[in-house]
Amino acid sequence: MSFFRKTQDISTDPAKIREFLTRGVEHIFPNPEFLEKELQSGRRLKFFLGIDPTGPTLHIGHMIPLLKLRQFQDLGHEAILLIGDFTATIGDPDKMTARLPLTHEQVLNNAKRYKDQVSQILNFSGSNPAKLLYNASWLGKLSLADIINILSHVTHSQLIKRDMFQKRIEEGRDLYMNELMYPVLQGYDSVAMAVDGEFGGNDQTFNMLVGRDLVKSLQKREKFVVAMKLLADPTGKKMGKTEGNMVALSDTPTDVFGKVMSWPDGQILLGFELCTRVSASDIDATKASLERGENPKNLKLRLAEEITALIHGKEKATQARKDFDATFSEGKPQEFIVISLSGKETAEVLIEKGVVASKTELRRLIGEGAVTNLATNAKVGEDFLKLAPSGKYRLGKHRFIEIK
Repeated sequence: MSFFRKTQDISTDPAKIREFLTRGVEHIFPNPEFLEKELQSGRRLKFFLGIDPTGPTLHIGHMIPLLKLRQFQDLGHEAILLIGDFTATIGDPDKMTARLPLTHEQVLNNAKRYKDQVSQILNFSGSNPAKLLYNASWLGKLSLADIINILSHVTHSQLIKRDMFQKRIEEGRDLYMNELMYPVLQGYDSVAMAVDGEFGGNDQTFNMLVGRDLVKSLQKREKFVVAMKLLADPTGKKMGKTEGNMVALSDTPTDVFGKVMSWPDGQILLGFELCTRVSASDIDATKASLERGENPKNLKLRLAEEITALIHGKEKATQARKDFDATFSEGKPQEFIVISLSGKETAEVLIEKGVVASKTELRRLIGEGAVTNLATNAKVGEDFLKLAPSGKYRLGKHRFIEIK
């Protein structure tokens, strides 16, 4: 069952445009009114979402702008998913230190399953298929003269305003020239594709606005930037690989469901807004139910099922809910993920399989006593990270693995 309608002609329906402009949106540049006017004009627009393949799986943080891109596609416009196979070899600068560079081979290997992972969200077939592009197609062909010309349209003061650059300078940490180049090259993607706009998380606003400036300078036209809210826990930490609480799009339906059920209750409403397609009236009703004192678990069960359905389809989501209910009503796991180490470290294989987001997350679970050998009921130690004995294990409340 599809959660999306088939795209036909350009839709100028005011209610659909209003929801597109508001749901999950943090900010629109230059302003929402200008974009609303363009959408109501009936002109076919071209927007994109860029993702650097720094890891082998996409996660639920990526799903937020992906859903917005699909919403845009459903209005009848041109949607592009851009794989940053060139920019990923540079690496978007980190707040504290320079990122370790990746080879182009590593980047392409990371991205090889991306299309499959997003195929439940984006439509790559039919009358208005989304396009999948790679930015090495143009960035890898730029000559030194081309790069110098692009740089002549960007000032040092523009780039140095970036908050993470300012933090590095204040703390006396090194700031490398390739890091200054990153937003310029990412920004040039908008020029190369001649797009009308870009979607991204609000943590990517600076890079997207560099692209807007380059479009205005090099092509003398406007580019819209739609910065999306981030999925954050009640403490303000965003959900993702860095924080060790990632829901990967490659996770099994059982794991997606279980991980969402582990979210704090304070994240329920934001989860419905950003990570589902339920209506705004449904979200309002959910908020009213929470205010009346309904058990948050009941609402979280629906949230988990909605998110699992978006990633894996309705049938698998329904089964995941049944498995979850059976697991926690009877205390027996319904599904084990079978793991073969084949000479690799346990942590490495668990990350590849999407069981955990990172070695940090696995180490945290071990430290909390949340990894149990089901045969002996004993908690595992740090040596589990490298080489785990064969057997069945429980990780946290909802993940079950069998190591052979």
